[in-house]
Amino acid sequence: MNKPSPKIGYARTSTVDQNLDAQIEALTAAGCGMVRQEQRSGATLEGRPELKTILDFIHPGETLVVTRIDRLARSVQDLQTIVARLKEKGAHLAATEQPVDTSTAAGKAFFDMLGVFAEFETNLRRERQAEGIKAAKRKGVYRKRRLEGTGLSA
Repeated sequence: MNKPSPKIGYARTSTVDQNLDAQIEALTAAGCGMVRQEQRSGATLEGRPELKTILDFIHPGETLVVTRIDRLARSVQDLQTIVARLKEKGAHLAATEQPVDTSTAAGKAFFDMLGVFAEFETNLRRERQAEGIKAAKRKGVYRKRRLEGTGLSA
């Protein structure tokens, strides 16, 4: 009888238009016996049933594996919440494309730095978007985004 893999993969894209194949392939190559996948925004932890399932059922000694930390969460707070849940269960986090392994002190420190930069990048993107909207309004070319199927503006 085969022993289950202590590695559980998690693949995520923000939209259904994006492809998960490369992530799934990398996670399988990394030895993940199971890969859970979802195509939902990573802006918050809410509304991500596959990630919730992993966090609810992961066992001591198992490792949640992602390709990159930004596939898991977009804010330091959410990353810390996930890592705290894993730690409570005696589990760890690793990434295939980044030197993250929360079972080591160096890996934990690097993970924390990556989280800070992921949040910084998100904040920069929001600032650039706000600046672009402001410039478009000054030029009189700004049009509000329409909410699909409602005819209403966002």
